[in-house]
Amino acid sequence: MTWSEMQPLLEQACWDTLYMVGWSTLIAVVAGLPLGILLVLTDRGGLLQNTVLNKLIGQIVNIARSMPFIILMVALMGFTRWMTGTTIGRDAAIVPLAIGAIPFFARLVETAVREVDGGLVEAVQSMGGNIWTVVRKVLVPESLPSLISSTTTTIVTLIGYSAMAGTVGAGGLGDIAIRYGYQRFETDLMWITVGILAVVISVIQFAGDYAARRLHHRGGHSGSAPKLRLLKLKTSPSQAS
Repeated sequence: MTWSEMQPLLEQACWDTLYMVGWSTLIAVVAGLPLGILLVLTDRGGLLQNTVLNKLIGQIVNIARSMPFIILMVALMGFTRWMTGTTIGRDAAIVPLAIGAIPFFARLVETAVREVDGGLVEAVQSMGGNIWTVVRKVLVPESLPSLISSTTTTIVTLIGYSAMAGTVGAGGLGDIAIRYGYQRFETDLMWITVGILAVVISVIQFAGDYAARRLHHRGGHSGSAPKLRLLKLKTSPSQAS
């Protein structure tokens, strides 16, 4: 296969992969962020301590995370068809990609939020701040660099999942590698797709690490930074409610 024949295939496959991963990441972040925060809040000693609810959510997350993605795709075929009207193509692939990524991202969020200094939480509560204020003013801002890193990890994982989804007709670079590179013995095309995936993952990882470092330094996550933010909250008591 010549480059002029490969180019349109690779361009479309790249867009399909970015489309699947982009929407899946958005859904995973929107659903996984509150889920991860809820796991922290309902844990023992949390602001919404509820052992039964915490154990229930934790078990659901663990079961979903433990399921291999290829099995998850098969298990969700009925649900995917109900949601999108089909089980093949990039739109259909978003369903299992997002559902597989939500519990993964939620656990990363839980880890990030647990690293927040408890003293800041207590200080905001002592100023009359409610739970929503604690989440909005302390938990999310203080864990933001870690959340950016968690999002980066999720995107990289989803790129791998999307390549796997290509084996069942989801489209994207994985589909090109299997359909042309493996089944039609176009090894050059297969290695090109591998190279593209490696470059995309490297760029995303670099961008995510850079953004996390910038936020870390800008926020000044050294010893004086939490005190400065706390002082700002104290001077604006109306925002604590």
